[in-house]
Amino acid sequence: MARRKKILIVTDDSGESYEILHAKHRFEEEGWTAHIGASKKKRLHGVIHDFEPGWNTYIERPGYLIEADVAISQIKPSSYDAILLIGGRAPEFLRHNTKLLKLVRAFDKQGKWIFSICHGIQILIAAGIAGGRRLTSYCNIRFEVEQAGASDLHYQLDEQVELLVDGESLQVLSGTEIDLVREGINQQIKFVNPNVKDECGCGESFSVD
Repeated sequence: MARRKKILIVTDDSGESYEILHAKHRFEEEGWTAHIGASKKKRLHGVIHDFEPGWNTYIERPGYLIEADVAISQIKPSSYDAILLIGGRAPEFLRHNTKLLKLVRAFDKQGKWIFSICHGIQILIAAGIAGGRRLTSYCNIRFEVEQAGASDLHYQLDEQVELLVDGESLQVLSGTEIDLVREGINQQIKFVNPNVKDECGCGESFSVD
């Protein structure tokens, strides 16, 4: 019987709840063993970041309580096939954890998978392994990515854009305009749908008549 692959999901207090739980559940659904590692083996206080109208940045709400399976100080790289660095505010202090940085460097040296989400890139940068690589990250840490000698993904729209839409959704997307919006160092692909009557704070969900 083949050995089950194992992934270490690194986070801590103020880690992004959805990122932690979704990753854990999806890897387990695919047959992996997923362990949550933190500075201590304890119940972690996850958070939820969201966007509200009138705010220039995201807001933070209490999230789920999530049990850490193992303390970072007890982890051996040989025990895992991959490592995932979760976002939220946790990377702000985890990037100063010397044992974690040593662990990440060991994964890199051994050629193992290293994944990161959102602010998790800050740990890669602190470990000194971001230079010369092409990374994805949350837009507001792009400066840190570039200062570390890495490059991030930039979008570029040609004059002709082909958008594939299923037949049922086509009627509510009729007349939608697509544009690339740049604001300082930030850029995003924006969809302007004339049929929208109401939308949520995140701007991703909407309702029509």
